[in-house]
Amino acid sequence: MEATIQLDILRQDNPESNSYVESFLIEHRPNMNVISALMDIRQNPVNKDGNKTNQVTWDMGCLEEVCGACSMMINGKPGQACSTLIDRLEQPIQLQPMKTFPVVRDLMVDRSDMFDSMKRTKSWIPIDGTYDLGAGPRMPEPKRQSAYELSKCMTCGVCLEACPNVNDDSPFMGPFIFSQIELKIAHPTGEMNKVERLEEIMGVGGIEHCSNSQNCVESCPKGIPLTTSIALLNRKTTLQAFKNFFG
Repeated sequence: MEATIQLDILRQDNPESNSYVESFLIEHRPNMNVISALMDIRQNPVNKDGNKTNQVTWDMGCLEEVCGACSMMINGKPGQACSTLIDRLEQPIQLQPMKTFPVVRDLMVDRSDMFDSMKRTKSWIPIDGTYDLGAGPRMPEPKRQSAYELSKCMTCGVCLEACPNVNDDSPFMGPFIFSQIELKIAHPTGEMNKVERLEEIMGVGGIEHCSNSQNCVESCPKGIPLTTSIALLNRKTTLQAFKNFFG
């Protein structure tokens, strides 16, 4: 491995400004990930030309591939900076913000659209927390196992970045929302709002905008069966459409 690592970072000072590429050289250490390389630049923000520059901005939280905050384009592919190892990347390493979301600054993007989609589809289990409800309802083990796989979603945005149907010309909410809905419907309490959720994804930006390209399931860092959720919800929304039509 090279003793020096070069990172070519696509930077943007604010949402309205033009983007530009700035290169940095850092010393290689064993077992480095992209986040540790960015931290080295933060400690000493001097670019490849030896000029002092502003610190690079990016987002992070858990550093354990759980929060999804450090999603970015790494050598042209969306991924998590915390779990991407430097030694497995071609040099120079190209870092860019995800293009699907508005840029806040440098590598940090605004993922509010994802959380707005969750609000729109009521992607939570409605319970009254003002008093002790006792033990929750039990789920059959096979159903619990499949629900656990869906619960790994960290709203990182990688599936939206990989999906060709998520773009400025489409209102599509993105693949992640279908696993969120399937997870909530699988819950014995969440199932009570099943019809409300199904009718929401039957509308604008919902499941009809999915072309089943399967890019999402290939890119998901957690290996969530997104296309399985989409197939299940296709069937459920079709049945719901018949019920609505025939009253």
